[in-house]
Amino acid sequence: MSDAHAPLTGVLARLGELTGRPGRLSEVLDVADLSHRTGIPVGTVAELLAGGTAPEAGLAERVRQRLDFIRENRRRPDGKRYSLGELAAIAGTSRQWLSEWRKSGMPGLEHTDRLRRFFGLPPGFFTADEPEALYEALQPVLQGLEAQADPLSRLRESGLVRLAARAPQMNARQLTTLADLAEMLITSEAAVNQPANQV
Repeated sequence: MSDAHAPLTGVLARLGELTGRPGRLSEVLDVADLSHRTGIPVGTVAELLAGGTAPEAGLAERVRQRLDFIRENRRRPDGKRYSLGELAAIAGTSRQWLSEWRKSGMPGLEHTDRLRRFFGLPPGFFTADEPEALYEALQPVLQGLEAQADPLSRLRESGLVRLAARAPQMNARQLTTLADLAEMLITSEAAVNQPANQV
């Protein structure tokens, strides 16, 4: 397995531990959503989640595939597909140039960045290889599962646990500030976790 797959392999292993489904992550993760966010076909996402590999594709082919993916999977507010002319206008170019890009797979960076920003796609959407794109898309999933498995992880990451350990050396004003901060975090967390019908 190449170096490009190493970070993804680590994330998949950790997700397998957290979900209790090593090698069967497609059963617990939203494969269609991951595909939608990365531009990777659903079958390839499922294959990568199972520890497999993606079909080899050069940069031009990958860019072309992701351009076509946007056209097939992103819809206008009225639910209709964007025309090539509309996509060209979003990219800041002509329909003819966009048609040429779809053949060559090599649009200008400025134009792909306009498309990426318009559709709210992550940086590197057009150029990241499949393992890299999936790795990035899985980061929020992993963070959410880590937070569920260890609720204090956010406090440790923010330094609050370390700060609380220093409480014996704090003066009264510092202790009050720390207590207020902890109360604010507890209150906001309780509001987030409250069922919608109770809010």
